[in-house]
Amino acid sequence: MRFVDFLRATVLLSAGAATTLGVLTIVAAGSTQQDGVVPVMVGWWVLATLIGTYVGRRNQVNPPIAKLLADAKAATMMPAVRPGTTMANRLWPLFVVVVVAGALSFLGPQIPGIATGFTIIWSLAWRRQESAVQAIEERDGVSFFVERSSPVAPMEVVRVPGLRRERPSIDGVKS
Repeated sequence: MRFVDFLRATVLLSAGAATTLGVLTIVAAGSTQQDGVVPVMVGWWVLATLIGTYVGRRNQVNPPIAKLLADAKAATMMPAVRPGTTMANRLWPLFVVVVVAGALSFLGPQIPGIATGFTIIWSLAWRRQESAVQAIEERDGVSFFVERSSPVAPMEVVRVPGLRRERPSIDGVKS
C-alpha cells in the first residue's frame, strides 16, 4: 500500500471513529438520562478540535515521518499491495479503542465521549501529512510503500523509483 494512501485512510478512519463514538456518546447519554454529560463532552470535543488543529497546522512532514522516510530501504520492485491487511495490521489500536469505548458506553457516556476527543485530535493532527509526503515523492521521483511487518513492530517503508515532477519556474529554470 502506498504510504500516502495509508496516511489519507488513517485520517478518514480516525474521523469516522470520532463520528461513531460521538453518536454513541449522545445515544448513551439519552438512554441513561444523563443529559448534562453532552454539553461537557461537546466542550471537550471543541477543545480537542483546537488541539488537533494546532498540532496539525504545519505543511511540513512531522519529524517521526521524516525519520521513517529517511530510513526507507530502496527497492527495485513494488511490494505486494494489500490495503486491507496493511490497514488492519497498522491501525489495530484505533479499532480496539472504538470497540472498547463503544462496548463500555453502557457504563457511562463519558467513556466514548472522551475517546471521541482523542480521535478528533488524531485525525486533525495527521490531516496534512499525506500532501507533505506526496510533495517529497514528486520532488525526489520516488514512491513510498508500507512494508509488511508485525503489528507490534515499528512501521517500515520502502522507496521505489517513481516519476519526478518538474515544474517550470518564472525565470525558465526548472526546479
